[in-house]
Amino acid sequence: MTSTGIQQLVERALSLSTADGCIVLGEEHTTANLRWAGNSLTTNGQSHSIKLTVISVVRTPDGDASGVVSAPIASTGTDSELVGLVRASERAARDASPADDAAELVPPYPATDAWDAPAARTGIEVFAEFAPALGEAFGQARQQDTLLYGYAEHTMSSVFLASSTGLRRRHDQPTGRVELNAKSADLSRTAWVGQHTRDFTDVAVPDLVAELRRRLAWAEHRIDLPAGRYQTLLPPTAVADLMIYAYWTMSSRDAEEGRSVFAAKGGGNRIGERLCQLPLTLRSDPDWPGVQCAPFQVVYESEDESVFDNGMPSPAVDWIADGTLRELYRSRNWAARSGAEFQPVVDNLILFGPDAGGGKSLDEMIASTDRGLLVTCLWYIRVVDPQTLLLTGLTRDGVYLIEDGQVRGVVNNFRFNESPVDLLGRVTEIGAAVPTLSREWADNFSRTVMPPLRVSDFNMSTVSQAS
Repeated sequence: MTSTGIQQLVERALSLSTADGCIVLGEEHTTANLRWAGNSLTTNGQSHSIKLTVISVVRTPDGDASGVVSAPIASTGTDSELVGLVRASERAARDASPADDAAELVPPYPATDAWDAPAARTGIEVFAEFAPALGEAFGQARQQDTLLYGYAEHTMSSVFLASSTGLRRRHDQPTGRVELNAKSADLSRTAWVGQHTRDFTDVAVPDLVAELRRRLAWAEHRIDLPAGRYQTLLPPTAVADLMIYAYWTMSSRDAEEGRSVFAAKGGGNRIGERLCQLPLTLRSDPDWPGVQCAPFQVVYESEDESVFDNGMPSPAVDWIADGTLRELYRSRNWAARSGAEFQPVVDNLILFGPDAGGGKSLDEMIASTDRGLLVTCLWYIRVVDPQTLLLTGLTRDGVYLIEDGQVRGVVNNFRFNESPVDLLGRVTEIGAAVPTLSREWADNFSRTVMPPLRVSDFNMSTVSQAS
């Protein structure tokens, strides 16, 4: 049997529905990847998959109930597969209690999506320039007695959304990342860099490797420091680690029901409260260059988002503007119940100071530091107290002491305890925002633009033995 376009699979599944309302989400994913260790390529591969998600809505006297069922589908898309998936979704809806987040399904509206165009794809050819440059880096590393480890991946995801209301939307999302780790031959020194990319044409392997060599050179001199509060420079990747966690907790409902750091004392939320004395802005924008994302809602199952909002446009929003909390995200259902405007989650995050493209580089901030720490990346971040968003985690792959504008050497790792929301109030300098890759969340939230930040007293709570 010949392959069937994913749009046809989506339309066929929708036509099989007998529910009171139905949304079908079709995803076609192609992925290419490279992995290397000890200055040698170890694996490479590519994959292709199709998944359908059927969301059935059943009206009951007590309210609308929904059932969500997903399954991989062969490109041939047999009727038996589709019928089984649709009926399973309908059974799940009939067995469910009325949905707490129920809303009318989104009606059709004008859009310029190329619904009938084939799903976009990627393949190993995306590494046509990257792979030879990586090979040259391996040769140089052998000569310099260092070892390179890492991973590169590029995924193209095409999502097609069809609703029983007549709404049709589609979006092609390229997502790429490269993570490079360098170690000295005796494994005593280590450094990490990473980069988000849409197509790998902007990945300069020599620049990434040069930064790794610089950090390994810094680590030739080791200095032991005790736990404590230190003036700290956080590079864009570490800022992304912290701000993503803050973003994930910006639920209006959680705040208004008193379950998050954005809950106001006495009830309500903290919208309108100043969080940072500096004019800092935290924004999401589907059209931001380099981190473009879906301009409409694609929701499967989530505590903070509603499947009923599938297809709703996702406008740009300032979560924080000029240091003041301006908005939290909320479903249409919660918006109606709370008397506020619907505000969806957007799949990117941008942080910047007074001028989105202005400010010092990280190197310039180092040069103006009398004494402090440079933390290159964080990992194993976990929440300690959701009411304050107190997080704990470890530093990794290089913490350095700065004195008189110079990096003097590497210091021991630490466990830290910090709330990213409280930390905003102690930011004393905002550098230039640049596209960056979070170390901790690289595989599920890679589209970020962040500046380096200077924090007056970052809490290094204990010394860690992690390398």
